[in-house]
Amino acid sequence: MEKIKQFLEGDMGKDILVIIIIILVGLGSFGLGRLSKNVNLGLKIEYPDQEANAISSVDESSANLFLNSNISENNKKINSGNYFASNRGTKYYSLGCSAGKTIKQENRIYFNTSTEAQAAGYELSRACK
Repeated sequence: MEKIKQFLEGDMGKDILVIIIIILVGLGSFGLGRLSKNVNLGLKIEYPDQEANAISSVDESSANLFLNSNISENNKKINSGNYFASNRGTKYYSLGCSAGKTIKQENRIYFNTSTEAQAAGYELSRACK
C-alpha cells in the first residue's frame, strides 16, 4: 500500500492518473451521446386475428418526421416544372442551371414556363442566360 501511495504522489503517477481520468470521461461522454441518439418509435405490430387494446403508439416527433417526409415526397412529384425559384428570392432558374443548386428542395417553387415565373414576379438569373 505504501508503494502505491508513493507512486501516485510522484510526477509519473499523477500523469498516469490524469490520462486515466481523461479516457474515462471520454468513454462516458461517448456512451451518453449514444444513449441520447436512441430513437424509440414505439410501434407495435398486431394481426387482425389477435385481440389488443392498442394498435400502435408513435411519439409526436416521430409522427411529424413521418408526415414531413411524405409531404416532401408529394411536393417533389407535384412540383416538377421546367423552372424553379426560391420562395424567398427574386430570381428563377432552369432545371439545368447550376446556379440554383444551393436552393433547398423544401424552399423551391416550380413553374412550367418562364412566363409563369415572370408573372409571379421572378426574374431569370444572369447565370442561367
